[in-house]
Amino acid sequence: MQCSPRDNSIADALIAAHDGDVALLYIYLCRRDDGDMEQAARELCRTMNEISAAREKLQRMGLIPGQEGSAALPGPDIRPAPAEELPEYETEDLVRRSREDAGFSAIVAEAQKVLGHVLSSSDLKRLFGIYDYLALPPEVILMLLNHCVFISQGRRPSMRFIEKEAFAWANREIMSLEQAEEYIRSSRQRREDVSRLKESLGIRGRELTATEQKYISSWLDMGFGEDCIGIAYDRTVTNTGSLKWSYMNKILLSWHEKNIHSGSEVEEKDGRRKAAPRQEKAQDKPIDMDALRAIVEKM
Repeated sequence: MQCSPRDNSIADALIAAHDGDVALLYIYLCRRDDGDMEQAARELCRTMNEISAAREKLQRMGLIPGQEGSAALPGPDIRPAPAEELPEYETEDLVRRSREDAGFSAIVAEAQKVLGHVLSSSDLKRLFGIYDYLALPPEVILMLLNHCVFISQGRRPSMRFIEKEAFAWANREIMSLEQAEEYIRSSRQRREDVSRLKESLGIRGRELTATEQKYISSWLDMGFGEDCIGIAYDRTVTNTGSLKWSYMNKILLSWHEKNIHSGSEVEEKDGRRKAAPRQEKAQDKPIDMDALRAIVEKM
């Protein structure tokens, strides 16, 4: 393996992985380019499972070449974990990391506080997967846990719920406290916007369906203000007699194509055509008394 020059980005990535086996294997591979994983396991005093897991993680981090088209890393085939699914962990590994890793121990304590119970074996494996597989820093995971409590609206979040949110954070590459704080701020602002729109659309006493949530989120993403969406709602109900989501969506999409995103822009560029002035009916005209006298005199 040809090693790139040492720089802070690689060091930061290895630190963020908070996995000694990963850092140790990376250093080993920088010194040796034969890619012999069995030899690496012997010299580093690790099992093949530990070496294989560390190698897979280095590949996901982009610090070593992947398997496809690469002869630098021969060894047992590693099947990539399915999308949105954490790998399986041995109980012994969890016990060892819980004992040796202060960061993970702090996360376990906070998770038990958030969930209100001692973590089951399944919960512990999910939590460790968030820490190990997704490689979220401990301080970010602590913020994630408490954010999950907030968005659960007072209910205790499940570990499965926390796992799904963790994948969302990892996909957005939220890896620092600053990024986490900004995401939480924008997420809470979006929830407030959706709540106001839900109220203005007359939806009360129930949660939005997934389709309704998708429509509203797409309108906000396109930059529509509450006033503009309100006008589209009024036109939809006036024309169809009820809230028809697809009909309303067509109205807003047509405005988006015309770069219309506010109520004032709707009135200016897409207002209703005014009715033509009403023709005066004959009986509405005032009576011409002089003309009427002239007619009478000729009779």
